[in-house]
Amino acid sequence: MKKILLFLFTLYSFSLLSQTKVSGVVIDEAGIPVAFANIIFKGSSEGTITNDDGVFYMESDNTYETLQVSFVGYETKDITLDSKVTYQMKVVLAEGGEQLKEVVVYFGKQSKKNNPAIDILRKIWERKRSNGVKHYKQYNYDKYEKVEFDLNTIDSALIKSKIFKGLEFVFQDLDTSRITGKTYLPIFLNETFSKVYGDNLKGEEKEELLGTKNSGFSNNQALTAFVEDLYSDYDIYNNYLKFFDKSFTSPLSKTGIDVYNYVLADSSFIDNKWCYNIIYYPRRKNELTFKGNFWVNDSTYAIKKINLEVTKSANINWVKEIYIEQDFEVVNDSVFLLKRDYMLSDFSLSKKEESKGVYGKRTTVYNNYVFDQYKDPKFYKNLSNQFNSGIVERDTTFWQNNRLEALNKDEAGVYKLLDTLKTVPKFKSFYNIASILGSGYVEIDKWNLDIGDVYSTFGFNDAEGIRVRAGARTYFGQNDPWRIEAYTAYGFDDHKFKHGISGKFLLDKKSRLIISGGNRRDIEQLGLSLTATTDVLGRSAASSSLFSVGSNDRLTNINLSTFQVEAEPLHNFIFRVGGSLRTLSSALPDAFSLDYLDPEAPTGISSELKQFDFNTTLIYTPGKRTIGYGVERRNINDNYSTLFLTYTKGVKDFLESDFDYEKIQFSYTQPWQIGGFGRLLSTVELGKTFGDVPLGLLNVIPGNQTLFSIYGTFPNLDFYEFVTDTYASVHLEQNFNGRLFSRIPILKKWNLREIVGLRGVWGDLSNENILLNSPTNIPLQAPNDTIYWEYSFGVGNIFKILRIDFNFRGNYLESPEARPFSVTGSFGFNF
Repeated sequence: MKKILLFLFTLYSFSLLSQTKVSGVVIDEAGIPVAFANIIFKGSSEGTITNDDGVFYMESDNTYETLQVSFVGYETKDITLDSKVTYQMKVVLAEGGEQLKEVVVYFGKQSKKNNPAIDILRKIWERKRSNGVKHYKQYNYDKYEKVEFDLNTIDSALIKSKIFKGLEFVFQDLDTSRITGKTYLPIFLNETFSKVYGDNLKGEEKEELLGTKNSGFSNNQALTAFVEDLYSDYDIYNNYLKFFDKSFTSPLSKTGIDVYNYVLADSSFIDNKWCYNIIYYPRRKNELTFKGNFWVNDSTYAIKKINLEVTKSANINWVKEIYIEQDFEVVNDSVFLLKRDYMLSDFSLSKKEESKGVYGKRTTVYNNYVFDQYKDPKFYKNLSNQFNSGIVERDTTFWQNNRLEALNKDEAGVYKLLDTLKTVPKFKSFYNIASILGSGYVEIDKWNLDIGDVYSTFGFNDAEGIRVRAGARTYFGQNDPWRIEAYTAYGFDDHKFKHGISGKFLLDKKSRLIISGGNRRDIEQLGLSLTATTDVLGRSAASSSLFSVGSNDRLTNINLSTFQVEAEPLHNFIFRVGGSLRTLSSALPDAFSLDYLDPEAPTGISSELKQFDFNTTLIYTPGKRTIGYGVERRNINDNYSTLFLTYTKGVKDFLESDFDYEKIQFSYTQPWQIGGFGRLLSTVELGKTFGDVPLGLLNVIPGNQTLFSIYGTFPNLDFYEFVTDTYASVHLEQNFNGRLFSRIPILKKWNLREIVGLRGVWGDLSNENILLNSPTNIPLQAPNDTIYWEYSFGVGNIFKILRIDFNFRGNYLESPEARPFSVTGSFGFNF
């Protein structure tokens, strides 16, 4: 990183404060960097550890005169600090090493046997249930949280660049990170204050949000949801800590001794408690691990202080550094409770030291613990509305009384800075471009309208040829009680206009009572899901054959009208009733026929189906978190299960409907976090149709002729290759997150990730339904002889954005058109 004039001036100006700042590199006598060396201000418990390249940075609000550098196998070195700010130090450690006075230090690669650090670790495992709030029957406490985003590694080249021309004023007050030593500029700040209640006997917990304050992008629900998901709560005593959808092995984990080296490095009094200091660092590179140290009490074996830093070699994208600190306080002379939690993430396109990026920082402070106050179980069931306007709009007095940690000068200035930026046209242009890329909509504030989505503007299929689409939606704010959306499209081959319009209205916030309805006339590729769509504006990716395998001619003209009422009587439990009227006909009858026997038709055959259905649906999503209180809410997390049950009743002759039938369908989707082995996603689907129905009402096993990997489909099946009236299917997909590749010397440098998939389906089609649909010009086949199955091997994280799956068909290979092998892929920005 270049030390240019403005950067040096900024560092110098901050060095005038009452602080001690040091940075440098630790090497051995051969000039090789010493990773994970222990750096402390002598006579204190303030310290850090060098990174993989031996580089360190540390600062303190106190003044120190001596820096101490040590590592197992080397002699400890004391360095006199002649000034408050000492940068670019070069520390050379000599081999040898001496033992600390209070404890014994083991040298080299740490043994699992006869290691006092591991003996202490086992004591921590034994006592972890008797420490913290779990020690009591009930608990409640105050919780204050602030989340901040900052631009970092700011230098004169960035300030003078064209992109910031006219915005130079924002760089007048820069600060330096106490963790990395880099300059940064705050751009976003979010504060929340809440009361947390828990009952350990009943396993219940409730967080009651009492206030929020947002700067910068308070109306951007997508960003707010991203922040909420990014910084979910964690417990260091758990075996695995989940960050950015990845499971990192905790240094306090029972599996930690197979993942980390542990060294008993020191012992000292901290807050009048005698504690041991244990240093830990990973045994192997490229795994999801930390490095750092912790202080543990010698009698309760409770953690007093801990810091965790993700190693640079960890298989995680777009994040250069993750640093965590936790401090605990002593209660009743024996129980240690979490007092402060700090987490810093450095988001960047590159892991190079000089690369620019964005800091994401979360600070959580806990206070006013109260124990063993019983509350009725109903208290935990009645979840408060966490996003009503009264909570969002808290005044200055509220925050003065409830901030458990005061804002520093830079944090306090964020609110004023962002209010000023919103008035600058150039900044508004940057924000609008980012908003369009993120949401797909162009915001027109003066009309309270969004145009889009822009990603659906162009398409192509065999029926329409080139297709163009334009749409819009009402948008007054992120919590609108109603929303209307519409679109129109035109195909240049069929010379027809299509359209769709829908509206939804929130009648009651508490019960989430919503009425909705709409109409769509369009061309659709049906059969991409086992459940028939009632989404008026939904359109599958397979409806466009820009990227497809084989012919894309099994398309359907659909005229769908719906009306439904839904409510959420219990948290995450949705009850929905409604009706739909649909008219279906083939868009390309010569290639794909929906014909069926109809005694009432002049020719005895009908090519068009008109059907009215009543629908009742139950959806339960335990663990799902949402943000917003309007008619549309945004999901925060994706690690929740989904149970779906729907009953459909077809009514003949009502609105000229053609068939009487009944259908029941069930699905269960569950993500499983399997510790250090990544994440398994599983789905089970069951369904049965009672009565004789035409092809348009049967359940098509979802094939996939696109080049995209679409979960829930069978990539080696063509559309309508299997048709059923009774089915059972299973989908399993395991993402190992690089666990296996990280152990292969050639591959581990590329940070690739392995994905394994297995899917199968059994189905049947009655003789009556085969006879009814005999006029169709496609074969009607169900996988009833044996279970149809496929398996796949995928490689993810190629160039950080690409995933390629190699899919294999297990059976039913007799047909000459059967595809035994296929390659699909997907793009995405994933951590």
